[in-house]
Amino acid sequence: MSALLELSPQTNLLEERSYQYNLQDIPEANLYRDIYPFDEVPRIAFNHRRVPMSMPEEIWITDTSFRDGQQSVEPYTVDQIVHLYQLMARLGGPYGIIRQTEFFVYSEKDREAMRRCQDLGYRFPEITTWIRATRDDFKLVKDLGIKETGILVSCSDYHIFKKMKMTRRQAMEYYLKTVADAFEAGVMPRCHLEDITRADFYGFVVPFVNELTRLSEEAGIPVKIRACDTMGLGVPFTEVALPRSVPGIIYGLRHYSGVPSEMLEWHGHNDFYKAVSNATTAWLYGACAVNCSLLGVGERTGNIPLEAMVMEYASLRGSLDGMDTTVITEIARYFRDEIGYEAPPMTPYVGHSFNMTRAGIHADGLLKDAEIYTIFNTRKILGRAPTVMIGQNSGLAGIAYWINENYGLTGGQELDKKDPLVLALKEWIDGEYASGRQTALATNELELKIAELSNGRLVRRKGKNDGV
Repeated sequence: MSALLELSPQTNLLEERSYQYNLQDIPEANLYRDIYPFDEVPRIAFNHRRVPMSMPEEIWITDTSFRDGQQSVEPYTVDQIVHLYQLMARLGGPYGIIRQTEFFVYSEKDREAMRRCQDLGYRFPEITTWIRATRDDFKLVKDLGIKETGILVSCSDYHIFKKMKMTRRQAMEYYLKTVADAFEAGVMPRCHLEDITRADFYGFVVPFVNELTRLSEEAGIPVKIRACDTMGLGVPFTEVALPRSVPGIIYGLRHYSGVPSEMLEWHGHNDFYKAVSNATTAWLYGACAVNCSLLGVGERTGNIPLEAMVMEYASLRGSLDGMDTTVITEIARYFRDEIGYEAPPMTPYVGHSFNMTRAGIHADGLLKDAEIYTIFNTRKILGRAPTVMIGQNSGLAGIAYWINENYGLTGGQELDKKDPLVLALKEWIDGEYASGRQTALATNELELKIAELSNGRLVRRKGKNDGV
């Protein structure tokens, strides 16, 4: 074989020998001011280099609801963590599509929640941790019977120079010593490459990951790489230049650092509305895992919504592979009723109004066939029927549909838009708006009026279609 050619383990093709990237230990921070001017909106630069798509044979979801997600809301109680963990296990199904979830271990409350979840004996989601990178914390994780832990290894000059007050070489040496401590404790480290979308990818990230790989091989213990888009700056488009290119980051870690797909994970935020598309892109270009949180709850604009990636998984694979998506609605209700957090009403899948229409023409379509104006069978997939909101534009069809759904009228009992009750209710609603009303009609108002107009004939079955 020529010294200039090698059979690539990533592509199984004969390729020119990969350039070996060395640490570029520069004297001053490279903050990419041409891309991140700070006083202006960040720019997206293109270099027109195409990265080959390389979807792994298996893909899965990991969770950070009890770590990153907990940092932006009132901390969960032990009982809340245990219940959410149980719901997550049901949602992920028997094949563990939701593969792992990470816990804090610092307080007794954190450790009690983790122990109670461990006692449930679930294979999935596997319990992992996130710790400070100290020798004592590695020992704590080992004593708790945890095989894998996340550690922070910030990789942009924003963090290395401005926060840690180090050079790149000093940061690398510090991180490598920390990882060596994890190996010595017999714990598999999951290295969180914080702020990777503002990092010098070939001047720091690749040389650092190459050193991690070398240490891992010497220790005989695998190392996981979590690429963290901490500020939500990643871009999914092909031909975008680094450091913002999600395809470029995943390709580079696999191709130039030899990170196996099963050891590669994407963690993103939603600051620029790209959390879901970036995560899907990471799957498509070679990462097996995407790291999410329930309802997307997380710092600032939040993390990748776990329920969104459940749907992305089904879209890409053509199957739910055992996942029970009706649990998504249970999770949203639990957040609302027990934790006191309600998703914004229009949020896909979990918002109260995500499958609600206000337009009369849409309601007419729903009355004829729900498939006309519904994204999929939400009753089957999420346990939630499409709904309508009654207002001045609802029309007879909207009123009939609302009554049928909210009163559970099925099996030939359904009202059509010519029913006398529907006509009488429409006349009353028109009168309300003719008198100057501006707001939609509340459920209790409609129920009282329906009881009056039907002489008590219709009684709503509570819980029939209460939404989230």
